[in-house]
Amino acid sequence: MPDRLMLLDTASLYFRAFYGLPDTIRRPDGTPVNAVRGLLDMIARLTTDYGATHLIACWDDDWRPQWRVDLIPTYKSHRVAEVVADAADVEVVPDALEAQIPLIRHVLDLAGIAVVGAAEHEADDVVGTYASHAELPVDVVTGDRDLFQVVDDARQVQVIYTARGMRNLEAVTDAVVVGKYRVLPEQYADYATLRGDASDGLPGVAGIGEKTAASLLGEYGTLESLLAAAADRDGGVSASVRSKLAAAADYLSVAPTVVKIVRDLKLPSLEEAGARLHPVDGAARAELERLAVEWNLGSSVKRLLTAFDQR
Repeated sequence: MPDRLMLLDTASLYFRAFYGLPDTIRRPDGTPVNAVRGLLDMIARLTTDYGATHLIACWDDDWRPQWRVDLIPTYKSHRVAEVVADAADVEVVPDALEAQIPLIRHVLDLAGIAVVGAAEHEADDVVGTYASHAELPVDVVTGDRDLFQVVDDARQVQVIYTARGMRNLEAVTDAVVVGKYRVLPEQYADYATLRGDASDGLPGVAGIGEKTAASLLGEYGTLESLLAAAADRDGGVSASVRSKLAAAADYLSVAPTVVKIVRDLKLPSLEEAGARLHPVDGAARAELERLAVEWNLGSSVKRLLTAFDQR
């Protein structure tokens, strides 16, 4: 089997598992385990179907980094709950899912799956760094369109997009991004900046929607080049678009830093992270099999072990 790296946007997947399976699936003590079971089933299927030899569960050490919020205060603000006055904001995570996150980390550890996060950065940044520097083909598994910016046919980096569910996975390549948005993957961050993205609290440029953003980037290539042309009355940018860009100048001065995925984090190498998949043996296998019974994980553990036994 040729080497192939799979990068999981882990939170995206366990949220999908949680909402895809009833939270009546519980341990005897009442703790729900639907997200645990769903995530294990996803990993077993994905690694098998896409021939992964290396796997990293990319983790949100900071799902809403302060440096991004400092630049755009609305960044992911709709996902935040105020606990008490003057206290730190926290992500709105259902209690039934919150209780499962330590269980997920424990099971991933027992299965020998590398979990990698980075201080003050999101899982997207971890994905972006590994995807940009890997010397082997890469499959990025996510339901987040932001990661379309890492797609790169020349380097064999594709996104396995889960937004339509595990039965309708979509392999996103250069052609798919162009077909959907009329921009290249390397233009996607600039496109999202101009268009805005309500799911991330990005206002965009008022009056510039998807079609106009794509058209402008098709003509000028990058946001930087567009802004330079807009600053020159002979740059070919219409007065209407120049006015809209000028009104959004403060936003446009900081948004690219927020929207673009970090690609240069100092992360462990694949070898240092223990990314190569291998059969789970010995005490770890015995403990997983015990937890499958004790935690009511059903056949999900068995499917994962069987998938990894093939490595």
